[in-house]
Amino acid sequence: MNESENNSKKSIPPYMKAVSGSLGGIVEASCLQPIDVIKTRLQLDRTGNYKGIVHCGSTVARTEGVRALWKGLTPFATHLTLKYALRMGSNAVFQAAFKDENGQLSNRGRLLSGFGAGVLEALVIVTPFEVVKIRLQQQKGLSPDLLKYKGPIHCARMITREEGLLGLWAGAAPTVMRNGTNQAAMFTAKNAFDVLLWKKHEGDGKVLQPWQSMISGFLAGTAGPVCTGPFDVVKTRLMAQSRHGGELKYKGMVHAIRTIYAEEGLLALWKGLLPRLMRIPPGQAIMWAVADQVIGLYERKYFHIAPL
Repeated sequence: MNESENNSKKSIPPYMKAVSGSLGGIVEASCLQPIDVIKTRLQLDRTGNYKGIVHCGSTVARTEGVRALWKGLTPFATHLTLKYALRMGSNAVFQAAFKDENGQLSNRGRLLSGFGAGVLEALVIVTPFEVVKIRLQQQKGLSPDLLKYKGPIHCARMITREEGLLGLWAGAAPTVMRNGTNQAAMFTAKNAFDVLLWKKHEGDGKVLQPWQSMISGFLAGTAGPVCTGPFDVVKTRLMAQSRHGGELKYKGMVHAIRTIYAEEGLLALWKGLLPRLMRIPPGQAIMWAVADQVIGLYERKYFHIAPL
């Protein structure tokens, strides 16, 4: 059997990649929601109420209760589950399309596949879910009577009624740039670290130990937040501002970047970077530990029944 036949035979179906990603997303969301809440509060803090990650977390827990650190968990968990299913599945489809006649995928093809998957997830899933999540997270207090948004569905309905359907896609442009860049880097880096550290090639039948997947996933998840920090801050600001009454402070992605830089300085464009680094790389570590095991189960069964 030649190499091209071997690669073709050992391709993992996109639906299996989607299933592995969705299961990984559920576990990740449950573990890391408090860090995401802290990140959002820090990014929205224009007056210096929070002195840092620990102070922000302790302040939220003290003034609003520990449960407040899991605000927005339902849309966050649903969002991650659907996002990873679409990300992993669409990336597999794009990779198949970019393979050459010998079944080989170039680094350029891997980057484009990751970028395409990131853009798709940003438009279809990430933007509307994050708009709802951020609106819920920025509310202070736990008493339903004092909160404008009573829950994810109520929040989505209020935004649609007050701001129109497009209100759910506030901040779409920076979200597309952030997610496209992130996934291009993440998929390429994850594959590179698997090969470099563990000599693992996709479809070779070798199943990484969970700790190995976690190391590769953690390392692959570090570059994106540093490169895409401004897009993430702008995305959060655009999503948080209501279009119901009054003048919008930020008119769009470029205007928001200029305004934040002029009013708060260059470093403000990387607000929330540390909690992002505390959440995204560990999140990728958790997700890939689960996803690689699910894919590994399929590979073991597939190779077991495949003729030699």
